[in-house]
Amino acid sequence: MSEPWAPTGISAHIDTFSTDHLPPKDEWAPMSYETLPELTAYPAQMNCATELLDKQAGRHGDRPVFYYGDDIWTYDDLLERANRIANVLVEDLGVRPGNRVMLRAPNNPMYVACWFAVMKVGAIAVATMPLLRWRELKFMSEKAEIEVALCDKRLAEEMETAIERSTSLKQAVYFNGDGDTDSLEGRMSSKAATFVNADTAADDVCLIAFTSGTTGDPKGCMHFHRDILAIGDTFSRHVLKPGPDDIFTGSPPIAFTFGLGALVTFPMQVGASTVLVEQFTPQTTLETVARYNVSILFTAPVAYRAMTPLVCEHDLSSLKKCVSAGETLPLPTFKGWADATGIRIIDGLGATEMLHIFVATAGDDIRPGATGKAIPGYEARIADDTGADVPPGTVGRLAVRGPTGCRYLDNAERQATYVKDGWNYTGDAYLMDEDGYFWYQSRTDDLIVSAGYNISGPEVEAIMMDHPKVMECAVIGAPNAERGQIVKAFVVLNDKSDAGDAAVKELQDFVKAEIAPYKYPREIEFIDALPRTQTGKVQRFVLREQEAAG
Repeated sequence: MSEPWAPTGISAHIDTFSTDHLPPKDEWAPMSYETLPELTAYPAQMNCATELLDKQAGRHGDRPVFYYGDDIWTYDDLLERANRIANVLVEDLGVRPGNRVMLRAPNNPMYVACWFAVMKVGAIAVATMPLLRWRELKFMSEKAEIEVALCDKRLAEEMETAIERSTSLKQAVYFNGDGDTDSLEGRMSSKAATFVNADTAADDVCLIAFTSGTTGDPKGCMHFHRDILAIGDTFSRHVLKPGPDDIFTGSPPIAFTFGLGALVTFPMQVGASTVLVEQFTPQTTLETVARYNVSILFTAPVAYRAMTPLVCEHDLSSLKKCVSAGETLPLPTFKGWADATGIRIIDGLGATEMLHIFVATAGDDIRPGATGKAIPGYEARIADDTGADVPPGTVGRLAVRGPTGCRYLDNAERQATYVKDGWNYTGDAYLMDEDGYFWYQSRTDDLIVSAGYNISGPEVEAIMMDHPKVMECAVIGAPNAERGQIVKAFVVLNDKSDAGDAAVKELQDFVKAEIAPYKYPREIEFIDALPRTQTGKVQRFVLREQEAAG
């Protein structure tokens, strides 16, 4: 293991918020670069927009970077729009290096142009998924002290409510709307098509990715410019191995770090192109592959399961590689897809804290049922509760380290839980076999992983407790064949006579209206009392064991 990489670069950040709120360096997992020469070649001064967009436009300017319906954006198109947006950020909105900018849109080219504009300015992107509600936006804006947002016009309602109620957010500029003079497009029209990128240090923070964990509050994960390149120089370069003629597509939102890598970083590093689709269904995914001759597909196991019986209806001859992440890939799903298409799915394990995938194998190295091995550039092991290695075949806690690592935004307690003795502990229980393959067992915390979404049980509980009919509740992940887990709520009502189907729907609709709809409890069970310890703590493990036993 090498010593932590210590660049000599000079930060471009005028606003030192990110530096001030990073955990102390002795609480980071040491970064390993010695195993891959491309990682050691990173300069001390680096802007990921320069590497992924400006330089690639210089090489592949007239090649498509995005297909979006009938529209085609070339690398030159993306560069020009990102430059104009960067000028809007600086000249109209007063954004300076180190400021945070909230981004909010479904997967479309303007969203990506906004993301690169933020990188060019030397600011920090805080991406938010379209399904999030105002209270989630408010929390993130205040936690990261965000003043400015760029938002798809179709998502304006929740954004405006967040601005009204946030102590931080001051304004949003909207795009993909009517194009009036106050819109982002209207402002862009008068701006220069060139921009001098901020001379950021390789370890200047460029991204704060929020994820929900076991505490109920979203946690901000802070990533550097060099991290954006590192995920491509590890998983993409050594496992996925795309080329400039590949065409990518996939369902993960770019606001997820999984989607950022899959649909932006990985294809653009090699001059390839991506088909962006705002809403995927099994049918439209297969239609997209056939229409655009897609060669690389990223989605979740639930989607592969749903698509398998439909494969025979579509020409998928262009499809060469498929990647699954977000939840463990069940063996029947792997076998069913392989039988239907002849393609062995690459199962990837990643985390928002680590930015992207760190365990995976491809091609003939795939061992069906196993997640895979630590990818080049990363190390992984299985530890017991004391941090000591356990023998092969023993279930324990997965620990990993490499060129990316966990750095929480102003969350010392969670940082100490995730990083121990220089290793990142992912919260997964695994076993490693004699050949170094990792086999998933379960989550080690209360995070619910449903159809690729990470959902905090305590967050859902807090919303349900706001309903006047609810006395108390506990939320767990219940096993489900289609989604891996579903959110299930055990509810004690103030008036037990209210129990029934009407109350179930009322509570579900209430949650959907308050937070992202994918977090709502798909099952609700009314009970007389929650199981508790003698000190009054809810015993959620009792409920989980009950569900596991059927």
